[in-house]
Amino acid sequence: MRVDKLFVNGNFYNSYFKRFFAGYAAVLDGRFLHVGVGEKDVEQFEADERVDLGGRYVIPGLIDIHMHIESSMSAPMPFCDYLVKYGVTTIVSEPHEIANAFGIEGIQAMIDACDPQKMDVYYGISSSVPSTSEELETTGGIIGMDELKALMDAPGILCLGEVMDTRGVLNDPDSRPNQFVRYLRQHKPDMPLEGHCPRIKGVELSRYIYTGIDSDHTEHDLEEVQHRYFKGMFFELQNKMLKKEVIDFICENQLFEHTAFVTDDTMADVLVHKGHLNTVAAGAVELGMRVEDAVYCATYTAARRMRLFDRGAIAPGRIADMVVMEDLPGFVAHSTYKNGRLVYDSQIGIEPVGRPGAFPKKFYHSVQVKPVAADTFVLKASGDSVTVRAMQVHPDRTQTSEQHFTLPVADGQVQWESGPAALTAVFERYGKNGGIGWGFTSGGTIKRGAVATTYAHDHHNLMVVGRSATDMALAVNQLIEMQGGMCVVENGKVLATIHLPVAGLLSEEPMEETGRQLAEVQDAMRALGYEHYEPVMSFCTTSLPVSPELKITDKGLVEVKTGKLLSWRVD
Repeated sequence: MRVDKLFVNGNFYNSYFKRFFAGYAAVLDGRFLHVGVGEKDVEQFEADERVDLGGRYVIPGLIDIHMHIESSMSAPMPFCDYLVKYGVTTIVSEPHEIANAFGIEGIQAMIDACDPQKMDVYYGISSSVPSTSEELETTGGIIGMDELKALMDAPGILCLGEVMDTRGVLNDPDSRPNQFVRYLRQHKPDMPLEGHCPRIKGVELSRYIYTGIDSDHTEHDLEEVQHRYFKGMFFELQNKMLKKEVIDFICENQLFEHTAFVTDDTMADVLVHKGHLNTVAAGAVELGMRVEDAVYCATYTAARRMRLFDRGAIAPGRIADMVVMEDLPGFVAHSTYKNGRLVYDSQIGIEPVGRPGAFPKKFYHSVQVKPVAADTFVLKASGDSVTVRAMQVHPDRTQTSEQHFTLPVADGQVQWESGPAALTAVFERYGKNGGIGWGFTSGGTIKRGAVATTYAHDHHNLMVVGRSATDMALAVNQLIEMQGGMCVVENGKVLATIHLPVAGLLSEEPMEETGRQLAEVQDAMRALGYEHYEPVMSFCTTSLPVSPELKITDKGLVEVKTGKLLSWRVD
């Protein structure tokens, strides 16, 4: 029998037994034709290419069903060039970052910018653009019912992306996410509806699931995790949820069928130096999960969740996506195959390639903010002092707390530069209203200088935090000139930048270059006193008004629980 490839002398993972079997695999037209145990019937096959695996372990290609390409700050093609190094052959990306900048046109541009040769890239429909409402934040684009209808049957669309407006789901029957969910349950009843519901449990969680949204990937304590499994949610476990008590609970209760590993957000420097979905699987093994169960949660359950029944297993008829492992417990790939074709070989490595110009021209000119001066950052108040409201940054999470500080006032101006909190401003950057939101940041934020970004979840307006008005002005003006990115400044000197010219969010440079620039920004922020395991992600989510407790947009400070705008002054 003639086949394209015959892989022999391997230990192949069987998803149905959750075990490895020594044997071989025959591939024809990009799919597994036969998987044999030992050498039984191997003589029946004549192959154009015979690959000796040297006794290595072989697993299905890794599948990440909840992630955001934009979180890497890299455009799709250089991102995918790199991902196969870690054995990832299928992803489902939720493009709400670029949708916030350019709406449905941004989603389509992401789809068009992908290269299908190395891996399969699917997408979810962005359900929360904006993440809250036009009253609380200004975005460059909006995804409404017309956009949903246009996207739901588009090639490559698999699911409704994470529904982040938990408050809207629970309290407003006519909220945009509730309209989306009702429409899809009627017209696309098999489409997975992905959730994002931090902190809620009990009756509130049941009401959320009752709508049809039946997965979650957010950060929780053990009790909240237990509530989700008990109520039948599919749980998508990311790195920050790799906790011993959570892994023990999953293993003790054999909850692997209801669990998949995901990455959510992986920044370029982490991707270059540490890994991707493979690090989540390896981390679970380190905490006590069997390797075989970790493979299951990184492949098979993910495929079933997204109705991708043609992959996730090494079995007849399935797409021949597989990873030959160099280090199985560490999930280190020796080589990666997509549709039976070699797309990564550790002996050769990755050729760093930039892919410029893949997006429409206007995507490279999205920062419509006028240059600012130091006096832009003058806050006025009456009396001798004023009490201000600040977002307290915590070193171990992206959620914030609210703090109050009393600052002196001289000649009608708040003397914030010498105070205990950093001034924070968000400039509307899409040319819609020119608004500026004001607030303060405390806790683990910078102690000197300034940091600015156009990568500000999820509205992605231009945000700056600083201890010096002069440094803040320099950082903002640098980003205007660059047309997007991040900039760190101290004493009138630019310490580090990352250039993100595509929609103010993405670089088309090779991943190594994007990772290098991002690492320099992270280091510069730490040098200014930022205290967090990932300073960029911490800073860039102080603008996310669906993540507790107090966040900032171009409209001002948002009390996340109530969805109300608050003044930077405490009356």
